[in-house]
Amino acid sequence: MGRQLGYATVAILRAIRNGYEYGTDIMDRTGLPSGTVYPTLSRLDERGFLRSRWERRELADAERRPRRRYYQLTAPGDRALDAAIRRLTVLTDESPAHSRAEAVLRDDAAPEGAR
Repeated sequence: MGRQLGYATVAILRAIRNGYEYGTDIMDRTGLPSGTVYPTLSRLDERGFLRSRWERRELADAERRPRRRYYQLTAPGDRALDAAIRRLTVLTDESPAHSRAEAVLRDDAAPEGAR
């Protein structure tokens, strides 16, 4: 079995599944700092759990901001997220970390208009 996913990684994957596609958007949704989000995104991309692409420079230039790197969940990432959610769901019933795990597992993370 591969390495189990922790709470922060599950929160990031969950945000991506729910339509949050780039770093600052994911940080806003999860409340995690950039020092957690960006290295985790990089590791997940390397492990094949995410696919990433850079947006066109013209779009970023037109909006006068840096280019965004967009992330999409892959099939292996989707399976890993489902397995982690099942594992963490069991923990919510048996662990003092109940409230922390519940916060990660809540499915109220869809962006406006995505429901």
